[in-house]
Amino acid sequence: MQLGFTKCTTEHGVYVKGNHIAEILIICLYVDDLLITSGELKNIQAFKEEMQAEFEMSDLGELSYFLGMEFRRTNRGILMHQTKYATDVLKRFQMMNCNTVATPIEVGIGLSQGDADCAVDKTLYREMIGSLRYVCNSRPDLAYGVGLVSRYMESPKQSHMSAVNRIFRYLKGTLGYGIMYPANRNRGCNESSLIAFSDADWCGDKTDRKSTTWYLFLFNNAPISWCSKKQDVVALSTCESEYIAASLNPVAHGRSKHIETRFHYIREQVSKGKVKVEHCKSENQLADLFTKPLKRDRFEKLRHNIGVENGS
Repeated sequence: MQLGFTKCTTEHGVYVKGNHIAEILIICLYVDDLLITSGELKNIQAFKEEMQAEFEMSDLGELSYFLGMEFRRTNRGILMHQTKYATDVLKRFQMMNCNTVATPIEVGIGLSQGDADCAVDKTLYREMIGSLRYVCNSRPDLAYGVGLVSRYMESPKQSHMSAVNRIFRYLKGTLGYGIMYPANRNRGCNESSLIAFSDADWCGDKTDRKSTTWYLFLFNNAPISWCSKKQDVVALSTCESEYIAASLNPVAHGRSKHIETRFHYIREQVSKGKVKVEHCKSENQLADLFTKPLKRDRFEKLRHNIGVENGS
């Protein structure tokens, strides 16, 4: 802080200095590890010299691995992936030699808490889910499937385990995939785009009739935040379900007056001009990837559109 950095209000491990794209310096801190980035190499070098004057530090060079995440610079940008971690997970659960599939969740799957088939090892099931959830940090295309099977950790059955195994089979076939953060060729340009998509199904869970909320934030056409989860309340209509999804996204109508005040945050932001809400046509709605199982062609198209690519 003595060097003029400001702590990020939402990510307390991120510190920022400067305003203009050419002078801005961003530090990501985890315990005693630092990630440093800037629009100019000289800013990074100056910061390193200031820190080395005060502390004993090791310069590990350009970022390639951090907290299980791998980074590779290409001529198109930087690919963030977890190939090593995903490979280790597949080996751990003896899925390295499995047959691959093109999608993580089968269309028409009907999982529920009341499935009558045989129970499976609860501890193993939870370990598999936990491993998949960490892979989701660089694989938003897994978010819906992993969120779906996570609902049954209390009493998993064979049908639930089969769905988990399918996600592993999909992961095996897409080991080299990750998020591509494209290079900004216009170095003197301050313009950046932050776009959010949100949607929800209606009563998608047949057990408790709760809906699934989904949101995705794209910064310069690359995903930086996403979520697929069940809503905490039962929506009484598709209108209400989608309204709740939008409010959770932090972007009325007579039908919506009964919805709690906390869901009207979005209206306030729109009135202040901080958020612009636009209708999204079905063919451009990235939300489909996070709210329901899709056939292969549609799934692969949306996967590409959210910036998940094969980097191998």
